[in-house]
Amino acid sequence: MNGPQRPLPQPSPETQRYWEGCKRHELWLPYCLRCRECFFYPRPFCPRCFGWEIEWRQASGRGTLYTYAIQYRAYAPGFEPPYVTAIVQLEEGPRMMTNLVGIEPDPEKIRCDMPVEVVFEDLTDEISLPMFRPAQPKD
Repeated sequence: MNGPQRPLPQPSPETQRYWEGCKRHELWLPYCLRCRECFFYPRPFCPRCFGWEIEWRQASGRGTLYTYAIQYRAYAPGFEPPYVTAIVQLEEGPRMMTNLVGIEPDPEKIRCDMPVEVVFEDLTDEISLPMFRPAQPKD
């Protein structure tokens, strides 16, 4: 890789399962057995009911663009402007902060509520970042 590299996430015990899934290009979410809902970001208890009965479920990787911002300044090494930061509303319920890729960073081309799907960028052999792009039409 040429040029500055992005800062790498540091998996914790609470997020290890999430990052293992990302490494395999799968999006996994914690699921509360009491509330019967997924949540994000990963933590050892449910943020709704504070229950500790959590399991992991594979997400579809689909959602809609909730909101976005086009970044015109590099705030950290490895982020080449312009780029799009976004919050995606996942089909499973939670919202996730991410980057929107595969589309010009132009407000004329991006719209809230557009369907999106997850893609992964392999940063190292151990870390892959989930990002979202406009959803491809289904065959």
